[in-house]
Amino acid sequence: MPAIFEDRDRGYEAKWAHDEVNRFKVLVRRNRLLGHWVAGELGLSGQEADEYAEAMVKLGLTGKASDRVFQKIRADFDAIKLGKPDQSIYAKMEGLFKIAAEEVTKGLT
Repeated sequence: MPAIFEDRDRGYEAKWAHDEVNRFKVLVRRNRLLGHWVAGELGLSGQEADEYAEAMVKLGLTGKASDRVFQKIRADFDAIKLGKPDQSIYAKMEGLFKIAAEEVTKGLT
């Protein structure tokens, strides 16, 4: 009987690990999409936009990722006096998270 519980525990652990890997992939994808959106708002294109998006991905890998990503966006928008309200930025982050989740689920990363 204990083997059944151990198998079940291993199953839960494997599912948890799988879910965490997927969440990480979704956040990376979301931050890349978000970086390209912000780059466009800042007037960047081509290689500059790609570099900005990659910087956003790297920023999202440290600390409280969403807070740091939001703060970077807010600072960059404020620097060029782009009057986007915080709520609009958060809404974009949430919308792109959903898109990224769909893309990761479909294997489009």
